Amino acid sequence: MKKLLLLAAIIMTSVGAYAQHEVGSITIQPKVGMNIASLTKADGADSRIGLAVGAEAEYQIEDRISLSAGLLYSMQGATASEDGVDETIKLDYINIPILANIYVTKGLALKVGVQPGFNVTHKYKVEKGSASASDDIDGVKSFDFSIPVGASYEFSNLVLDARYNWGLTKVFKDANSKNSVFQITLGYKFNM
Repeated sequence: MKKLLLLAAIIMTSVGAYAQHEVGSITIQPKVGMNIASLTKADGADSRIGLAVGAEAEYQIEDRISLSAGLLYSMQGATASEDGVDETIKLDYINIPILANIYVTKGLALKVGVQPGFNVTHKYKVEKGSASASDDIDGVKSFDFSIPVGASYEFSNLVLDARYNWGLTKVFKDANSKNSVFQITLGYKFNM
């Protein structure tokens, strides 16, 4: 009977452990990855592939729930190509994702939160053959707000994170385009 109770206790504690880190712990996660970004309601616009780099801190509230906040440099915007002319709209941001992480099983977390962002680059580049020209884009709003949703998987402190950032604010003062960004990053968690 004692062996059966011990076995049941071991099984219950292993089933209850979802997070990789102890309750009350704080981790820092440097991360790097890529964005596949586009602008909604922009006729003829294609995705711009760009860099996403930064770090996030995570506080483990309980076994299944943690909160994270980060600072990420995010290359966003769009591209277009027509009649041999290639145009790139470079809209780069410093984003601050604030997320609730719900661990559904050990290492696997679903994420949802808010993300204020601040525009740091707003340029366009036009290329035709070997000729090119670039300039600043007028009328770009300096503040952006989006809802990030996604998932991450952690194994031995290595974290693969995929999320979609759904833009809620207009990018330009005189147009209805919003940011739409799929982001995938690889990071490593350090315990503090």
